Amino acid sequence: MIQINADQSFAIEDILFSFALESEAAEVFKNCNTLITGIGKVNAAYELSKAIQKKKPSIIINLGSAGSSCFQKGDVICCTKFVQRDMDVRGLGFAHYETPLSGLPPVLQYGLKMDGLQEGICGTGDNFEMGHCSDAYNVVDMEAYALAMIAMKENIPFLCLKYISDGADDNAAEDWTVQVHKAAVAYGKILGLNKEDVLA
Repeated sequence: MIQINADQSFAIEDILFSFALESEAAEVFKNCNTLITGIGKVNAAYELSKAIQKKKPSIIINLGSAGSSCFQKGDVICCTKFVQRDMDVRGLGFAHYETPLSGLPPVLQYGLKMDGLQEGICGTGDNFEMGHCSDAYNVVDMEAYALAMIAMKENIPFLCLKYISDGADDNAAEDWTVQVHKAAVAYGKILGLNKEDVLA
């Protein structure tokens, strides 16, 4: 069992662990039910939609690397709110980050809180952000908004944990290359995924 908070825990076999890249999962999750979506919102949405129909998970846990100019490298942040940071239709009178005619607010609030972790707002976009300057979000990635939206529409609990690999700044690309491999180890510790847990 994996304990999310005081009220919620899930059996490992009922969890779908979602990663953009295999390097973010590494060996830690090799005996778990994992989904590697590929990079970007379209890939994430397509692969998760297929996996939900096939595997019918009790919870989706999105794990991966992210940038932030607010949190420290190596921190694991629990994201409970999501912004589609490259959605900008202000020219037609819509709010910044609002998807026109979707019925969804600019900030999507859908995610479980995990005890003991800092909370963040994840800005998802199809670009590698190297000049973060928005107050609307404090973590940047390329998949989580799409995953959270689908989980919400399918009424499946969603937990999003992001390992801060870079500062979303001029050094982001170099930092990410070094730090991304440390993410799986950090997640394994937080989720209690030692060998005995995985095989239980």
